[in-house]
Amino acid sequence: MLESILVGAGFAFAAAVQPGPLQAFLVSRALTSGWKRTLPAVFSPLLSDVPVVTVVLLVLGRLPLRAQQGLRIAGGGLLVYLAWATLRQWRETAGKPVGASASAPRTLLQAALDNILNPNPYIAWSIVLGPMVVTAWHARPANAVALLVTFYAILIATMAAMVVVVATARFLNARLQHTLIGISALILAGLGVYLLVAGAIALRGA
Repeated sequence: MLESILVGAGFAFAAAVQPGPLQAFLVSRALTSGWKRTLPAVFSPLLSDVPVVTVVLLVLGRLPLRAQQGLRIAGGGLLVYLAWATLRQWRETAGKPVGASASAPRTLLQAALDNILNPNPYIAWSIVLGPMVVTAWHARPANAVALLVTFYAILIATMAAMVVVVATARFLNARLQHTLIGISALILAGLGVYLLVAGAIALRGA
């Protein structure tokens, strides 16, 4: 179970600090309306992810084990690529504070719809989180539950912390943002290597 908790926590933190429609909305709203009015919006992934998670897990549950492990390896490769892309972003964001993007969604509903229509959550759940949850379920159902609960708990907690910092300081310290992006790159790289190795071992023994 500890393995599921660590994987869920690591991926959640990396996902929370990566720029996206919801993060842009949260920063914009925190700067204009304050953290108290913005904080409830951090729970929106619990609603917007429901159709994505349901569809992906239903499909993955019907795949043979070898195919699931193949997706696990593909997910590891994707995370290594994302780590590389995040490292590039880490270099580019040095000294640049977070601000309200002109293209940020104006409402929570728009941010949620952007998230549902965005292919990235489907990709992430199809070849990263989904296979991890299914593998954890086969080992022990409690492990899969722990992974899901940890993922959303850390995701929401990290976004909530970001909202409070942005609203109270009126900007997110550039050095802090730079550090968080660097940490997320290391986490993504570590998770990617772990999935590649674990998937290859499991596929070899299947």
